[in-house]
Amino acid sequence: MAWGFDDLVVGGQVIVGTGHPKSIGIGPKKKINGSMFAEGPVVFGDPTQYDNNEATLMLGHTVNDDDACVEVTSEIGISGDLPNVLKVKGNTIFDGDVLVTGSVDCFSTGNLEERHKAADASPKLFDMVHPSKGEGHRLAHASIEGPEVGVYYRGRLRNNNEIELPSYWKDLVHVDSISVQLQPIGAHQDIIIKRWDDEKVHLQSRGPIPIDCFYHIYAERKDVNALIVEYEGQTWKDRPDINGKDPKYAEVINTRTR
Repeated sequence: MAWGFDDLVVGGQVIVGTGHPKSIGIGPKKKINGSMFAEGPVVFGDPTQYDNNEATLMLGHTVNDDDACVEVTSEIGISGDLPNVLKVKGNTIFDGDVLVTGSVDCFSTGNLEERHKAADASPKLFDMVHPSKGEGHRLAHASIEGPEVGVYYRGRLRNNNEIELPSYWKDLVHVDSISVQLQPIGAHQDIIIKRWDDEKVHLQSRGPIPIDCFYHIYAERKDVNALIVEYEGQTWKDRPDINGKDPKYAEVINTRTR
């Protein structure tokens, strides 16, 4: 038997099922007026959107004109022991910050997963609209790869015999990993590298011609452990010291220059 109502106003509680939920005041707690309990499954919205019992609560678009089936202006708390506590089908848009304190796995066939796989297996690329030819043309470059976590500093030196390194290099790089390449400009100047430290590279030349040269300076970072280049394993997750912070691998330099 079914009852029909045009409007129904409930001042107390609505209980659907035989359960006794303590969270809304059933049992020894004081009853919470305006609360509702349903054992489920419960469907809100268009009844044709679900053909099977897929969840305790199933939400779909209403028969009215609505933009979304759920709109939340406060926090949402989700907890549980199931492998998939929250399962979302379809596109998800976040208009704000997202904080993740656990790991994130992507098993879709979308662009993010494919680009991550490409980054591990192939040269490290950037790909962009061609800056000169514009739309319809692309420009791709690849990063230099090597067996170290390296940084570089480059420029031109004129009328001076000292190259000043960035002030932060003394805390960033191993001074014993620094290497310097020089290219004289205009004429042979017999330039040599006399010595270097974590602040400057000192040059020396012969003859009356003042120093004028390009320089490229490379060094290996010391704020993280040296890269472990070769190791046994099936995936990148098997690489020892994957975060570069294990004390066991500290003080190792892959490229030593003195």
